[in-house]
Amino acid sequence: MKRMIMMLLVSVAMSAPAMAASVTNKDGDTQVLVIVEDGSRMEVALEPGSTETICPSGCFVTLPNGDRIALNGGEEVEIQGGAASVK
Repeated sequence: MKRMIMMLLVSVAMSAPAMAASVTNKDGDTQVLVIVEDGSRMEVALEPGSTETICPSGCFVTLPNGDRIALNGGEEVEIQGGAASVK
């Protein structure tokens, strides 16, 4: 029984990063996102063409154009022209 519980915990821990959202900057300029997660605010700078994994437990993201979106994790976000499209 202990072995089965341990295997379950390991599988949950390994799948947690897969639930995070990924953001790709398809602009030619660096884009700065403001992320609020669990009451903590941070800024993430995305270089042109780069992808960042964010929000493993959900968050709010403010985009360079001022739009604010909520992410639960697992979304794929593309930034182009300062605006985002969520897939």
